[in-house]
Amino acid sequence: MIKTFRDKLSTEIFPGRTEVPKTLIYAKDDSHAEDIVKIVREEFGKGNEFAQKITYKTTGMSTDDLIASFRNSYNPRIAVTVDMIATGTDIKPLEIVLFLRTINSRTYFEQMKGRGVRVINDNDLQSVTPDAKSKTHFIIVDALGICEKDKTDSRPMERKKTVSLEQLLQAVALGNIEDDVLSSIAGRLARLDKKISPEDKAEVQKLSDGKTIKELTGNLVQAVNPDNHIEQAKKDNPGVKEPTAEQIKLAANKMKIEAVKPIHNPELRKKLVELHKTTEQTIDTVSKDKVTAAEYSAEALDKAKGLVTSFEQFIKDNKDEITALQILYSKPYKSRLRFEQIKELASIIEKPPYLWGVDRLWEAYAALEKSKVRGANAQKILTDLVSLIRLALHQEDELEPFAEHVQRRYEEWLSGQKKFTDEQLHWLEMIKEHIVGSLSIEKDDFDSVPFKPEGGLGKVYQLFGEDLWSIMDEMNKVLAA
Repeated sequence: MIKTFRDKLSTEIFPGRTEVPKTLIYAKDDSHAEDIVKIVREEFGKGNEFAQKITYKTTGMSTDDLIASFRNSYNPRIAVTVDMIATGTDIKPLEIVLFLRTINSRTYFEQMKGRGVRVINDNDLQSVTPDAKSKTHFIIVDALGICEKDKTDSRPMERKKTVSLEQLLQAVALGNIEDDVLSSIAGRLARLDKKISPEDKAEVQKLSDGKTIKELTGNLVQAVNPDNHIEQAKKDNPGVKEPTAEQIKLAANKMKIEAVKPIHNPELRKKLVELHKTTEQTIDTVSKDKVTAAEYSAEALDKAKGLVTSFEQFIKDNKDEITALQILYSKPYKSRLRFEQIKELASIIEKPPYLWGVDRLWEAYAALEKSKVRGANAQKILTDLVSLIRLALHQEDELEPFAEHVQRRYEEWLSGQKKFTDEQLHWLEMIKEHIVGSLSIEKDDFDSVPFKPEGGLGKVYQLFGEDLWSIMDEMNKVLAA
């Protein structure tokens, strides 16, 4: 294939050319790419600089440097990749795209072809390909018949199918802006928009700063599109023709933070979850179920009892060794419990020989004393481990999700405060939500999501003034206590 490609370059593909046009070859994997590079060098009789592999496993020069050379320098003339230059990378002088791998995804195929459609002015093209006059078209060399092959739609937006919408929204509220999370939320919202009533749509729009569900979905989809990240980076850096990887990353984060901004409203999250549960629920009105038994088996109860006993014994045995247990064991607390300390404890108990996840421990207590356990079916978060330890130490009579504990303490604290404005209450709600997931609020936290998109430290200080520091201190002491 490479030999035929070489022979037809100057006769049929680009007649009259003496220079090999900038060519991108797609290989099926890294090993295949290595083989192709070797064959290209042999068939064209050129040195190592002529053809280069650009993949995540590239050795020697960094991938960023190789891409920059392919884009701006005479060599390499031919680059071989797997998928690293499939999306989001501009190679404007590129004139040939050669497929030596199969592609099943329609969208992915279009993105790969899209590397060749970038326009370039004549002078810039001639600086890397001296005998080219202008880029009027690009050539696809389809060695495997991919263009005629039926393709499926690309990877669906739903990339976290086993994670509930409530969990996904909560993850965003706690600062998660991963592509898979945002894409999955977009997929759920797109379905939801087709099922709910006009009245429900109007309620959602009211809670999302005037944005419809369709607009929320569109913003999320656009925010995870790599090509949009490049365009945003160019807008953010006037005069820069080719944004750096860091500039593109900053632009991507900026787009994502802006897209998820409405989701930081707890009332919107609550409404979306309610609507989703209503529309996703399937009710069988034909057949009738008959309850034959509603109880834990004796074996299950014995396992639950053994788990609870082992957990409480672990706490006693390690109360002087693990920082989180040292703090929780002392009443009043000698120091403030930090999220990192709870994370360390969770990491210990989740590994062998214990394998105690928060969900598993919660279910065990619920099996033994159901009347004293709340939120048995709710999704647990890491800070719920604090509630489990307090029950195990008999500091609390009931087991409740940490979020409910914080909410109750927040309402009690708020009732004893002066009257706050609606905007101040909005910020206090965000601080409370942050404490739910992180145990405390610190000054530096205002430079992250969800605070930064709404003005960060400067804005919250403007609202509360010097009272901010005492409010933070009180909320840290009261809410997580």
